[in-house]
Amino acid sequence: MLFQFIKKETAPEMLSAVHIKNFQKMLVQAAKLIGAGLTTVGLVGAGIGIGSIFSALIAGIARNPSLKDELFRSAILGFALTEAIALFALMIAFLILFAL
Repeated sequence: MLFQFIKKETAPEMLSAVHIKNFQKMLVQAAKLIGAGLTTVGLVGAGIGIGSIFSALIAGIARNPSLKDELFRSAILGFALTEAIALFALMIAFLILFAL
């Protein structure tokens, strides 16, 4: 789809301004989709971070059950900060797709 007008057997100087404008729009759209896809890598990191936080919480409670409340507060704080990074990545992806 991106290079459909190049398949025509016309000389490059025969391409009209409309074809060039359409080609530029398609390139910008492709760049937006690639950029938005790359920003979602931050979501993968957040998922790994959240899993790591709660696995450490379970291990800490298993070692010392009397510190359950203190460990849980720290885990919730870590979860909130990690989830904020994921929301920032998602916000950037939406900005790339819809605002630019």
